[in-house]
Amino acid sequence: MSNRPPMSAVSVDAVVLRGDETGTRVLVHRRAADPFLGDWALPGVLLGSGERITAAATRAAGKAHVSPEQVSGAGQLVVFDEPNRDPRGPTLSVATWVATRRELALPKADDARWVDWDALPELAFDHERILADVRPLLASKLWSDRDFTKALTGPEFEVRTALAITESLAGRAVDRGNLNRDIERVAERAGEAPRRGRGRPGVLWRWPSR
Repeated sequence: MSNRPPMSAVSVDAVVLRGDETGTRVLVHRRAADPFLGDWALPGVLLGSGERITAAATRAAGKAHVSPEQVSGAGQLVVFDEPNRDPRGPTLSVATWVATRRELALPKADDARWVDWDALPELAFDHERILADVRPLLASKLWSDRDFTKALTGPEFEVRTALAITESLAGRAVDRGNLNRDIERVAERAGEAPRRGRGRPGVLWRWPSR
């Protein structure tokens, strides 16, 4: 049976993210079918009949060993409509974000791995362009889109985690004073973070109930 998609097929490509005190990383996997068999790519699926885009994004993350229980949030970003983006035929790509729980560790397998934004392997299709285009979109959603930001930080987070996540998506250093003001607008103090070394403990923040 041919794996050629139907005309005007819609694929859902998942930008799967993990955020922690070192920043954010993107999940890529090796394709198990042509085209680009064995190449690194974002996990993606064809949108099923009657399927919600976020459900398809979660299903796509499963191709890189992320179970639905490990997903802390998902949402739509932007559509890519370059006619020649897929060698099998015209395919629209709905780029989505999928955040995973911070403690997620992938099974010991060589077909999926976390990569840094600035150290991406060569990717199949137009996935390098997708990541380049959605990175600033994701950075703009931080501290303005509650669902996205909470999915990355978890229900409680330290300032150093917030700083690392923000700088990794922005691709540059950010002003800590401005960041603190952004956090104060949406989160509430939950006490002191665990002490590390001789310095004063930082602030522990949490997301208030709606």
